[in-house]
Amino acid sequence: MNYQTFKPHPYLESFVHCYWTLEVPAEDDAQKQRIIPDGCIEMAFILGDDIKRYTSEEEFTLQPRAMIIGQTIEPFYIQPTGYVNTFAIRFYPYGFASFISESLQNFVNKEIPLHLVFGEAIANELEQKMIKANDTKERIAFIEKFLFDKLSDKITVNKIVNNTIDTLLSTQGDAKINNILKQNLCSRRQLERKFSEQIGISPKQLAKVIRLQAALKILLNEETDSLTNIAYKSKYYDQSHFVKDFKKFTGMSPKEFLGNKNMALSSLLYK
Repeated sequence: MNYQTFKPHPYLESFVHCYWTLEVPAEDDAQKQRIIPDGCIEMAFILGDDIKRYTSEEEFTLQPRAMIIGQTIEPFYIQPTGYVNTFAIRFYPYGFASFISESLQNFVNKEIPLHLVFGEAIANELEQKMIKANDTKERIAFIEKFLFDKLSDKITVNKIVNNTIDTLLSTQGDAKINNILKQNLCSRRQLERKFSEQIGISPKQLAKVIRLQAALKILLNEETDSLTNIAYKSKYYDQSHFVKDFKKFTGMSPKEFLGNKNMALSSLLYK
């Protein structure tokens, strides 16, 4: 696998975490890959052969060639049908809301074709630019012009949502929502509503995903071989709490995760 990441323009750093590319040669016996939640929303362009997205053990659909991948709160499987060549934009949890007017709650656990989000003409033009671009540098230039054109002063991320996400990230998902707000229940309800609109999931769900990310990085970088130590460093109450959340989001235990062929792609992305 050839996986690379690229930094966005400084003016887009508040919205875009990175651009990434993935190239994998075609294999006759390509394995299914389990994709687990990462707390981000992505815009992806499939430039190689089609990729299957499994909806059950045996049934699948083909991923859209140009799509928005919403917040995921449960793992799913994908499988390449041949040569993999993907270019994608990884947005911060709150970042993508600045480019659309639709509630991100409608994107959860879904892969939405780009034309359903931005319209047929705009989506097709952007997709063709991605396909015909000579290299990654040119694709980044095209996508950044598109994002700059989409930004509007009238569409801003609500301060309460932004501050909450910053706090969750800085505490690895450990901060209590009430402690963040330090106000009344009206603010709590406002936060829940804004999260549904602008993030797609609740503050509690995002906190769990962020905490899991911290644990995965420790696990994959072999900083410790003790699940109890990983749980402690990742702000879990105890080992059983860590294992329970890990199984919920990945579909397997931490020990099963390591060395599993189906997790090769997820392991690469988290490392």
